[in-house]
Amino acid sequence: MLDSRATEDGAAVRRRRQCLKCETRFTTYERIDELPVYVIKRSGDKEPFDRTKIVAGLEAAAKGRPVTLEALVALATEVEDAMRLTGGDVTSAQVGQAVLNRLRKLDEVAYLRFASVYKEFDDAQDFKRELTLLDKRTAAKPRKKK
Repeated sequence: MLDSRATEDGAAVRRRRQCLKCETRFTTYERIDELPVYVIKRSGDKEPFDRTKIVAGLEAAAKGRPVTLEALVALATEVEDAMRLTGGDVTSAQVGQAVLNRLRKLDEVAYLRFASVYKEFDDAQDFKRELTLLDKRTAAKPRKKK
C-alpha cells in the first residue's frame, strides 16, 4: 500500500495500492456497509427507509417558504441518521415525529403544513390545537428576577 486517506466527503477511505507481481498502481475505495433501516407502516407493512420520500414531503410543506433544498435534505439526513442509531426497525410514527421536531425549528409554517398531512387534520380545530401546542413549545420563558 502506498497511500491512504479519507475522501473529501469523509464517506470512504481512498487507498493507493501497487500490485506485488506486476507493480501496477491502482486505487481502491473502502466504504462502511450500513445495515438497512426498515420502516413499519401503520398498516403493518415493512419497507426500506427512503430519505427521498421525506425530502418530497418536506418540499411540499415548505413550498413558497424561505427554506433551501439543502436545508431540507440536511433535515432528512439527520432523521435518517437518528433512525439508524435506533439499531433496528422503526415505526412511521417515530420517523414522522423526528421530522416534526426538526422542522419546527426550521420553519413553523412548513411545520404546520407537514403536521396537517402527517397528523391527518380534519378541520380548523385541529389547526388551532396544533398552533396552541406550537405556541407553548416556542414561547419564551420568563426570566427570574434577581
